[in-house]
Amino acid sequence: MSPDTPLPDHYAAATRTVLRYSIVMAIVSLLAGIAFQESAKKLAPGALDAGLHLGAVLPLAFVHGHVMVAAVLLPIAMLGALFIARAAGGRDVKPLTTRMLTRGYLPFVTATVALMLYKGYHVLLMVRAGEHDLAAIDAAYFGGVKAARHAVYGVAHTAMAVALGLFLFGLWRSLRPRAA
Repeated sequence: MSPDTPLPDHYAAATRTVLRYSIVMAIVSLLAGIAFQESAKKLAPGALDAGLHLGAVLPLAFVHGHVMVAAVLLPIAMLGALFIARAAGGRDVKPLTTRMLTRGYLPFVTATVALMLYKGYHVLLMVRAGEHDLAAIDAAYFGGVKAARHAVYGVAHTAMAVALGLFLFGLWRSLRPRAA
């Protein structure tokens, strides 16, 4: 397809979805950064030893950057790759390929962000409540049910990776030379 040919409907739909999602997640990322700063202030730096203080705030500190990269920049980059491939003479990808991005990757990266926020606040709030044993805090995560914890993390991360992989595979296939 030439870049001058009209945009397929599934490209336009994916573009709207990814851009809206990325706008919302950029705001979530900024709010996560603010929430971390404000929440961490409530844990007085001198009240705990440095290792415990770091262990209490680090999981929440990572959320801002991870959201910005995984939920804002990566989806926009994948969307951009669709248009670059098209401009370079690649075939249009199938609607299923764009759905892997919009209905596969995006929901599961959202679940991953929610898990990061949950863990960050779980650790920070337990330390603020007086629990100073990080192993006990970790054991209490997900109500102490390790199988649930591993299942939820496994599903979210595996589904996110598979959806992104299938999207990239479809994009790769669109770059094959056309039959003469």
